[in-house]
Amino acid sequence: MHINGGCHCGYITFEAEVDPAAVRICHCTDCQTLTGSAYRVTAPARAETFRLLTGEPTIYVKTADSGNKRAHAFCPRCGTPIYAAAVTNPQTYGIRVGTTRQRALLPPRGQIWCRSALDWAMNIEALPKSDTQPT
Repeated sequence: MHINGGCHCGYITFEAEVDPAAVRICHCTDCQTLTGSAYRVTAPARAETFRLLTGEPTIYVKTADSGNKRAHAFCPRCGTPIYAAAVTNPQTYGIRVGTTRQRALLPPRGQIWCRSALDWAMNIEALPKSDTQPT
């Protein structure tokens, strides 16, 4: 599936091809911290299909407990996380689903790192809902 998108301020734009069946929620503590939320939703794109159209992201390199290094790309102006990839010779880019224009067509098909999941994040269906921010 062809996707396109960008950061909140519009400085960075991109396009890629993703497999909607590969979209995952990640509950790891790194994703919780890097998003400022309970989890992150990612769609992997093969490296040869990912293309930055405008802007140049800031790269933060995170070394995981395994020793693997991941380059996390953010907009230097608004801070929007765009993707993560291997530091050298990336084979795939983990596109942050919230940055895509097609986000409604990319529901997660699985969850990983559930041992780190926040208990309350696993079932929010019963919480009160509002179509806008209540006043």
